[in-house]
Amino acid sequence: MKKNYTKAKNYWQLALPRWGRIVVRTILGLLLIIAIAYIGLAWYINTHKKEVLASVTSSLNDGISGTLTIGGMETTFLEGFPRVSFKLQNVVLRDSLYATHKRTLLTAGEAEVAINTLALVRGAIEIKKITIINAGIDLFTTATGYSNSAVFAKKKKPAKDSKGGGGFPELRKLGLYNVTFTADNRKTNKLYKFKISSLDAALNYNSDGWQAGVNLEGMANSMAFNTQRGSFIKNKTLDGRFDITYNEDEGFLTFDKNRLDIGGERFMIAAKLGVGESSKFIIDIENDNILWGNAARLLSPNITSKLMMFNLASPIAVTCKLDGDFNSSGDPLIYVTAKIKDNVLTTPGGDITQCNFTGIFTNNNVKANGFTDANSAIKLYNFNGIYADLPFVMKQAFILNLEKPIATGDFTSNFQMQKLAALVDDDLLKFTKGTGSVKVNFKADIVNFKLAKPLVSGLVAIKDANVTYIPRKLDFKDISVNLNFNKDDLYISEIILKSGKSIVNMQGSIKNFLNLYYTDPQKIVLEWKINSPQLHMGEFMGFLGSRQKAKAAIKKARKGNFTDDLNQLFEKSNVDMKLRVDKLYYNHFYATNAKADVLLTDNAVFIKNAGLNHAGGTLLINGSMAQGNVNKYKLNATVSNVDMQKFLYSFDNFGMEALKSENLKGYFSSNADVTGIIDSNGALVPKSMYGTVSFGLKKGRLIDFEPVRNVGKFAFPFRDMKNIEFYDLKGKFDVKGEKVTIHPMQINSSVLNMDIEGIYSFGRGTQIYIDVPLRNPKNDKEITDKEELAKRRNRGIVVHLKAEDDEDGKVKIKLGSKKE
Repeated sequence: MKKNYTKAKNYWQLALPRWGRIVVRTILGLLLIIAIAYIGLAWYINTHKKEVLASVTSSLNDGISGTLTIGGMETTFLEGFPRVSFKLQNVVLRDSLYATHKRTLLTAGEAEVAINTLALVRGAIEIKKITIINAGIDLFTTATGYSNSAVFAKKKKPAKDSKGGGGFPELRKLGLYNVTFTADNRKTNKLYKFKISSLDAALNYNSDGWQAGVNLEGMANSMAFNTQRGSFIKNKTLDGRFDITYNEDEGFLTFDKNRLDIGGERFMIAAKLGVGESSKFIIDIENDNILWGNAARLLSPNITSKLMMFNLASPIAVTCKLDGDFNSSGDPLIYVTAKIKDNVLTTPGGDITQCNFTGIFTNNNVKANGFTDANSAIKLYNFNGIYADLPFVMKQAFILNLEKPIATGDFTSNFQMQKLAALVDDDLLKFTKGTGSVKVNFKADIVNFKLAKPLVSGLVAIKDANVTYIPRKLDFKDISVNLNFNKDDLYISEIILKSGKSIVNMQGSIKNFLNLYYTDPQKIVLEWKINSPQLHMGEFMGFLGSRQKAKAAIKKARKGNFTDDLNQLFEKSNVDMKLRVDKLYYNHFYATNAKADVLLTDNAVFIKNAGLNHAGGTLLINGSMAQGNVNKYKLNATVSNVDMQKFLYSFDNFGMEALKSENLKGYFSSNADVTGIIDSNGALVPKSMYGTVSFGLKKGRLIDFEPVRNVGKFAFPFRDMKNIEFYDLKGKFDVKGEKVTIHPMQINSSVLNMDIEGIYSFGRGTQIYIDVPLRNPKNDKEITDKEELAKRRNRGIVVHLKAEDDEDGKVKIKLGSKKE
């Protein structure tokens, strides 16, 4: 063996020069010295644990204003070689005012501290690494502004050539595992709470400060800039890396842009946080592929609740900037941008497809007014899409003041009228032709996500449209209309409406239209000016009677509330019309130069100062009609000098079965104050009339009237009872349903004179008393003195007759007088 050692020694001497052998021997010597020193150090620490623990505790307490207590310590050498590591148990750090607020800054079940071995040999403690495990860090600020972070005294800035020395400034590594971090600021109502599963940080120092690389896994339990509004990213996981630079002169931590996964969503985040005297921060967040709902749920509840009323089907690109002060009360600046392209936007009013816009949210719309909901705004630029098959463009649309939201913007759309079927139910309005265009600016309050008190300026134009109003079965052809919105008023012009043979030109206005449309449609009054060269009233009888009910369940499922609102508008609004018609037709009725003031409400029609030329005379009418299951009318009419035959024919003989238009000729005048019922087809309901009618007939002739002929056969067989001329006939009737009370009336004719009174019934109950002087009126034809005629009228025999029903309900004439 000695021989082998000698050979190896000789070989080593031959392989290395003399200086090389000296270097190797030196290195081996140094290693041996280090090993002996390290073993000695281990022996020293193990035999002087109390002294070393006291030194570590003293070093950690250096520069703090409070108490740091360590329950126990164990030494590990190989884990941190060549450094010496200490495992500290039950570490508690409290500030000097703990007894007042009872909030412990640090409670750690275990902490590992790695120190500089050479410094320890010199008798100094230089901490290079700290690892904290199973701990709670509670940074607490009272309502008066005191913080338990005051435990850390302000350190003096080291000299530029300093390599560091003593305490925390040269900390190289930091690890946190299963650590809860809380920052509770009661003065500014802020609460930040994070559960840190693992955090590994490596620090490098330079003359300006230090740089660090940090890897983080954890969860944000609370990030409330204002506890009254709730937390951002509440209970969202965090996973990512931070590259941090600290500049001691500026007093800011700068976070380079890096990826951070929040709640499973991939974000790129950069930030700048003030430390020390400054507590300002700026955080920039980006995500180019996130769903609307996922993004909204990362924000505070006061914002999330509003955003979740909407949704976007496909991912969007968003950015968010937070700019504030950790020590200030209230929210930071929040500035969010979003780019939406070819998406589907779901709103409370329906879906918008092919949706594109650039969106901005800010809580500091007016810079001088602070960061509040009242100063918040949602701004949409170049907003376009398709809503209910209608394409539209909004160059800009803003929602301002989220406490009392106000919507402003512009709206443009061009469309085929048939496309409105997707917006308005076809059991209300059915469009089959025409084009429409909308170009308006608007401003409106938003109450429960519905517009209220809107102000609109702009034009809605409809050209050559065909539409059917289904509930009343009304068809309109070739409609053209311009709707001119002037803030809260609506002006309607250039309407040309055709329905069957009718042609109507209309223009009108509605004061305070949009406000009442959304809030109180029954108060809407449409002021119409209507002119027509010819109007056939029968084509508009759909306005009489009850409306057909829309299919509400289907309607709401498909169209939201727009059809409901429109339906309410049609039925609840009032129409005040100034009607002028050159030619007016209704069944057998024909008139010219018709004029009327008509008020239509949701359940009634009122006619005032209606006048027209008819049958060679004039009619003046005032009245009303209450609509419902039956249509009750009230009429006050004055008829002047109309052709009696044409008049009766026009009104279907007023329901009389015995007296027809062909039985009477002459010029008729009358005053009528009556009520009655009109059916849904516009026909007078027989036996429904009540009221008083007075009349006068000049140049009258009674032609072939059967009841009179029957009297003639009985009493005057030799007189012409088929063609009787009347002289200034006057009378008064009280109408009560099927019965007409005839006031005492003198009839002076060419054939005979009669005195008539009694009751005529359209059913049963006719009882008319007729006194007929037998004297032939022709005998007194030459007498012109009225008093003399009156004396001669009843000379001679007077026959008393009675007209009443027989068993078959037919009117029969027999002898009888009222005295019987």
